[in-house]
Amino acid sequence: MQVLVGSYRKNLWRRLHFALFLLLLSVLPFLMNGCAGTKPTPNMASIQIPLLETWSGDYPVAELGRLPAGQQDMATGYIGDTETFTPVWRAFMPEKILPAVDFSKNIVVFSRNIQFYNRTSILKVEMHHYGAAEIIAMETMSSIPIEEKVAMSMALIPRDGVMAIQAGTEKIQVTPYK
Repeated sequence: MQVLVGSYRKNLWRRLHFALFLLLLSVLPFLMNGCAGTKPTPNMASIQIPLLETWSGDYPVAELGRLPAGQQDMATGYIGDTETFTPVWRAFMPEKILPAVDFSKNIVVFSRNIQFYNRTSILKVEMHHYGAAEIIAMETMSSIPIEEKVAMSMALIPRDGVMAIQAGTEKIQVTPYK
């Protein structure tokens, strides 16, 4: 009787090992495909987008209407064409020459504090999964209310691959250049 129980257990273990081996073989192609896929995932590292030029200064509150429609009340946004950039630049840096920007290859992103007057500077722009660019800016901390002017920073970045600008919990879709 002892011999029968021992051989039964041995056969059971062999069958179990064989079943696990078959399971591994059936799952292995899916695991390999998942690891080798090119589709970005939320866990992928972000890519730093180069800042081609940066500008910081004061922007008149009375001229906020010159910013792109739908972005006038937002802390971050972008400008994607010369028709919008020219009047924004003239209000932002009236004493400086309008920089030549090729909007077919680049966009201008901006950052500002919408609650207090805080000096701000764009440190970097990171591209996250699915083409969403996040503007990382440094600000001074103050409790000075915004009255006649707001501190703003702008940066010129390559347009390639940027599908949206992450503006807090919202995404601003970047329209293709026309």
